[in-house]
Amino acid sequence: MTPRPRQTALAAVVAVAASLAVAACAPPAKTDSSSSSGTGAGASAKTATSAKDVGGMEALVAAAKKEGTLNVIALPPDWANYGAIIKAFSDKYGVKVTSAQPDASSADEITAATRLKGQSGAPDVFDLGAAVASANTTMFAPYKVATFDSVPTDLKDANGTWVNDYGGYMSVGYDSSKVPAPTSFADLLKPAYKGKVALNGDPTKAGAAFAGVQMASLANGGTAGDVAKGVAFFKQLKKAGNFIPVDPTPATIASGQTPVVIDWDYLNAAQSAKVPSWKVYVPDNAVVAGYYVQAVNKDAPHPAAARLWQEFLYSDDGQNLWLKGGARPVRFDDLKKSGKLDSAAAAALPPVTGTPVVPSSADSDSAKAYLAKEWANAVG
Repeated sequence: MTPRPRQTALAAVVAVAASLAVAACAPPAKTDSSSSSGTGAGASAKTATSAKDVGGMEALVAAAKKEGTLNVIALPPDWANYGAIIKAFSDKYGVKVTSAQPDASSADEITAATRLKGQSGAPDVFDLGAAVASANTTMFAPYKVATFDSVPTDLKDANGTWVNDYGGYMSVGYDSSKVPAPTSFADLLKPAYKGKVALNGDPTKAGAAFAGVQMASLANGGTAGDVAKGVAFFKQLKKAGNFIPVDPTPATIASGQTPVVIDWDYLNAAQSAKVPSWKVYVPDNAVVAGYYVQAVNKDAPHPAAARLWQEFLYSDDGQNLWLKGGARPVRFDDLKKSGKLDSAAAAALPPVTGTPVVPSSADSDSAKAYLAKEWANAVG
């Protein structure tokens, strides 16, 4: 296919992203004395649907500082630049960020929030793949950040119950010093890739792996909803001895244990800083695009900090920090129009050709059901 300019491809994702939009065991701990779930500003923060409800941004910042803590979960430091984002938020507002289970999946986030409900260590916020988010919207608290209106309508809930935040395309990352450059997804079945191909997580639990199966399905003539051909591909990959049941990390990539990784392009692109020979390839016949969903836990032990975190993530600074991490922020077009986009970071985004496919909520539901029934038997 004819290569399309990066911004044009991004605009296409936004234009069709209505289909992505989701209809959305420790013993009990003592309540954190810094939690604002009681009276005053904290009480209003717990039900606030915008900063205005607590008296404006200054009041929200003051309430968050009084809480002193923000609990996040499943945010690896090298995932879309979250390490820098967490540090920037903490430095700016003087709020300590407690990051639990950085390598957990989206499903693990929901499990932790359910298990820790009412405790001071429960997650304050969520960062979720679309399939998991769509099944758990009753756990989210509606909140509209100051820049809410600049987020494309099709990429958010009208009440702010959930908002897409950053995204990208599924890709094949590979160490060019260890394997030949793939020119198609089917190349991964070749002997040159024996014992070398890894998928980022379990597709029945992790959003990145889930999208990876959808990419394999598209590459083999299937769809994002009917992923039978994607599962069949991974079964074939395993039979050939090419698929390895290792959850890839920066350490496994650096050591050469996982020289080929199926993952989001921004996660793969980030590895080139540590492994200069690491390259990123997006098959033009399987361009799966997707955003992750941001939401406030309705039972957040630090409700003001949770809402301030959202404000930061959707601010110009927060959006550009994601861009620096190789992800495409949801306010990309708005920042570009206003001249506030980090142009150097935008120019460094991996090139993408082909027509993006954004899975619908129906696609996600169908694929999720099929994977739950077939993945373990086919691949393990």
